[in-house]
Amino acid sequence: MDRLTAMRVFAEVAERGSLTAAAQRLDMSRAMVSRYLAELEAWLGTRLLHRTTRAVSLTDAGNDALPRCREMLGIADDLASASNAGSTPRGLLRVACSTSLGQAFLAAAVTRFIVRHPGVAIDLVVADRTVDLVDERIDLAIRVTTEPSPGLIARKLATCHSVVCAAPSYLQRHGTPERAEDLALHNCLTYTYFGKSLWQFTHNGVPLGVPVGGNLSANEVNVVFAATLAGAGISMQPVYSALPHLRDGTLRALLPDYVPREMTVYGVYISRKQMPSALRALIDDLVLQFRTGLFEDTGYPGRGAAPLA
Repeated sequence: MDRLTAMRVFAEVAERGSLTAAAQRLDMSRAMVSRYLAELEAWLGTRLLHRTTRAVSLTDAGNDALPRCREMLGIADDLASASNAGSTPRGLLRVACSTSLGQAFLAAAVTRFIVRHPGVAIDLVVADRTVDLVDERIDLAIRVTTEPSPGLIARKLATCHSVVCAAPSYLQRHGTPERAEDLALHNCLTYTYFGKSLWQFTHNGVPLGVPVGGNLSANEVNVVFAATLAGAGISMQPVYSALPHLRDGTLRALLPDYVPREMTVYGVYISRKQMPSALRALIDDLVLQFRTGLFEDTGYPGRGAAPLA
């Protein structure tokens, strides 16, 4: 019996409370998970888990054994990391992100990465929803949020600035808002699942929430963006998506004295333990790419040439 693997199986089952979830995470069959648990219990001479059809829980002996198993696994992982520190990144990584971020930045970023690391393949999972890293076997998710999910490891990659914008054709028909409060008089395009009725700003250092509404909302960010370009109304867009259009004049930035609420781009993953060298290399690479891409170069007409603070 591979006792380290058996301990890893035990730790995963204890953490997830399910043999099935542990099997999916470890890429094993449920039967194999059961076999490792049985062999570990036989080796230790005690029962580690209570099993029912609905739940799995630790016995007293399991509670005693779990921290010791984790300690031994940590030592083994540290030794493996030290021996593989100089190894060439290889393998398949599943990376999740939103549609707009994938199209505007991440597809090109991961392309540059795999050119530098030809032993790595990336499966880019693009979805405008919060993916479950365990159930969907995601190695890394890139999320734009104000707060990363609890229980996950999060590394800050960049600050995400937003801009209120509209097509010149819309402004010619309806005029240009001068104050954030003027948005109540305009057709504001919104996302079904985010900020539908209240846009958050800072004005002269003071927080301000402005109720908005309009005749079009959508659950997919690119639909709202396309409608904005078509002149349907005013929307709040991430600068990384809007920047090329702000520079070529197909969109105009509005309300320069009102700063939309900033969000943060995080790379989130499940655990530092047993992190593949390819994943570690990708995260380090993305940290550098986010610093030199659309997220740093945020000068545009209506905001000025300097990056946003």
